Amino acid sequence: MIRDRSRRVFRNAGLVAALIAVFTLSLLWGRYPHVGFTRLSIFTTDPLARALICNIRLPRALIAVMLGASLAAAGTILQTVLGNPLVEPGLLGVSQGAAFGAALAILLAGGVYWSIPVSASVFGLMGLALSWFLARKIRYGGSILRLVLAGVVVSAFFSSGLGVLKYLADPRSELPDITFWLMGGLTSADWPSVARTAPPVILTLSLIVLVRWRINLLSLDDRSAFALGSHPGRERLVLVVLSVIAVATVTATAGIISWVGLLVPHVARKLEGADTARSLPLSMILGAMFVLVCDDIARGLLTGEIPLGLLTALGGALLFALLMTRKERPLKG
Repeated sequence: MIRDRSRRVFRNAGLVAALIAVFTLSLLWGRYPHVGFTRLSIFTTDPLARALICNIRLPRALIAVMLGASLAAAGTILQTVLGNPLVEPGLLGVSQGAAFGAALAILLAGGVYWSIPVSASVFGLMGLALSWFLARKIRYGGSILRLVLAGVVVSAFFSSGLGVLKYLADPRSELPDITFWLMGGLTSADWPSVARTAPPVILTLSLIVLVRWRINLLSLDDRSAFALGSHPGRERLVLVVLSVIAVATVTATAGIISWVGLLVPHVARKLEGADTARSLPLSMILGAMFVLVCDDIARGLLTGEIPLGLLTALGGALLFALLMTRKERPLKG
């Protein structure tokens, strides 16, 4: 027991150190300045290099961390409290609803200040509510199948609505912004977007981490959870709403980023086990690291920037297939 605990502490400390290292390398990764890491003094003598790091790469890296942590935390919570290992925000219509809300704000309010995150949060919650309601009305299949089918329908509904808004948008000003939500990316990341994104994300993730030890109770049936001192219906609703607010907020900034909320919680449970009190923080660290690496590849691999959503979908699908087809090692006894 003590040996396992020590191993877990060292591993988690190593992952935190790896996240810090990836974050630091993200600030230095790029085509300019053309120097190696041994000549870091150029950042104190070159105003352009200093401005590039402080005003472009630093806010972008911060949003990437919040994006990955939010999607991973939401995926962990939704999969646990709904008892469905296939659930992630995109499969429940949350991401598509948030993107539709952001596009609607661009058309009706010009995307001014808080209109995009507020509209994205409202429609993200609406997407989840519609999926939950429709799943209860479907008359065949198990709970997993019903929820997946309902999420597909709601996602298609909001995707079609987004297509209508795209058709009605001004092709010179509004259409490029709406198209951004379909592909996902952090090209528009700056300090004002960090200021809009950080408060709701930090607040919701902090609350989720503080009550993470109660999430295990919500994976039980309602009678067992109530007997252990939980109010399952109320607590599930609060946790799901907090998760959706975090996802909708980062979606309003980065667009639709898929697979993070599905893949990362499975990896965290492989490493830490089914105890959500331990796997949730690990999932947030891994999610932040995964998005950071994908964003570094997106902006540095080719001359033109690759949409972040394409890389997370490609990398997530490949890693998920590897995870699901990997042979389990027999337990030593």
